[in-house]
Amino acid sequence: MTDNDKTGTGKSGISGLMSLANSIRADRSREISESGDGHPAGGEMPVPRDAVDPTYLDFKHHPLMENIRFAKTFAEKCGIAVPFFREMDSTDGARAVIQKRDYINFSSYNYLGLNRNPVISRHVYEAAKLYGTSVGASRLVAGERAFHRNLEKELAGIYAADDALVFVSGHATNVSTISTLFGKGDLIVYDCLSHNSIIEGIKLSGAQYFPYAHNSLTALCQILDKNRSRFRRTLLVTEGLFSMDGDIADLPELIKIKKRYGCFLMIDEAHSLGVLGEHGRGLFEHFGCDPRDVDIWMGTLSKTLAGCGGYIAASGEITDILRYYAPGFVYSVGMSPVMAYSVLTALDLMRSENWRVGKVQRNSAKFLKLLKDAGINTGHARGYAVIPVITGSSRIAVQLSGDLFEEGISVHPIIHPAVSEQEARLRFFITADHTDADLERTAEVLAGLCRKYGIIKV
Repeated sequence: MTDNDKTGTGKSGISGLMSLANSIRADRSREISESGDGHPAGGEMPVPRDAVDPTYLDFKHHPLMENIRFAKTFAEKCGIAVPFFREMDSTDGARAVIQKRDYINFSSYNYLGLNRNPVISRHVYEAAKLYGTSVGASRLVAGERAFHRNLEKELAGIYAADDALVFVSGHATNVSTISTLFGKGDLIVYDCLSHNSIIEGIKLSGAQYFPYAHNSLTALCQILDKNRSRFRRTLLVTEGLFSMDGDIADLPELIKIKKRYGCFLMIDEAHSLGVLGEHGRGLFEHFGCDPRDVDIWMGTLSKTLAGCGGYIAASGEITDILRYYAPGFVYSVGMSPVMAYSVLTALDLMRSENWRVGKVQRNSAKFLKLLKDAGINTGHARGYAVIPVITGSSRIAVQLSGDLFEEGISVHPIIHPAVSEQEARLRFFITADHTDADLERTAEVLAGLCRKYGIIKV
């Protein structure tokens, strides 16, 4: 077995399966020992505390803490209320009660309006009575529950995949999947606007990686022309619906490129499921592609599906590798009964109440048109649930968010360093529950404020 093959332990049968998780820990221990990291070797004593710079002994001197203090001080000097971590009295997605005041809410990606749906709430209550609220441990050691496999079967069915695997964190789904399946000797090429979880997984994998200019398939091919032949496995990874910009990947062309260069293709459907396609099945339905032409489908359960966690739909080999090796699955508690039932019911409602998919699509298109007609810069947005308003300044983005909050409209700013200073923005999440009145009033107030700050696009 080569140093980069992470499947197999040289054992078979029950003893082989039982050793899989332990081998991960052993491999990591070897890496630490060989690298010289970790505990002092040979009985060496640690450096005395009085020889260490005192700024390293208190986290108030940590550079990240200094960044937080700077941001708070900056907001105070500008007379801006910090818009993050506001306490919500209640929210159902399109509306929110904050400090006993009602707001039109654009800070929730409850795309199909299923959060607080009474059918889901009833099924969650029944699940809690039957199974309790936790499965108690990792599924590897605590065992499977029928609802785990039922949910994974339903998710696999969406993509005509062999199997699926659910994780309790969407972020951990990407991190664990990418870092488990790929490593040294492999190549990963990703859209430069891909989500943080994709990038963190790539870094952790140890594979060589290159970003390509956003949605530029010419740039992608140039990277592959130059580099593909030097590596074993190559992964192409991108988002379906981009969570910051509201545009979509060109799936038909990505499939052609994947086949031409001999690559694996992974699509992050976190914001696509329920939003794209006639029945909300995502990017492949939007374009009319065969979902089996994509090797790894990733998605999250916290948006359209009114739950929490993430999933991978793929071949049986890929899901088996992840089931026994992905740290975010092996070393994490299994999905809770209430969460699994919530997501299963949401999937049923997405199919049986298909009008919700049409409504979020119509609302998104309407809001985008209202903003464009007012001359507001909406960046790359295509009118699919995520619509940014580019301010070009973090200060203006925060001030604009505060002014809208005073008008009874809750929308959060995205500022540097999450995006470049020139790309600072407000990000509006549109749901099936927003009314025409919500969208029209928001567009009118926003246009007036954008004129005030001089950011109406000419």
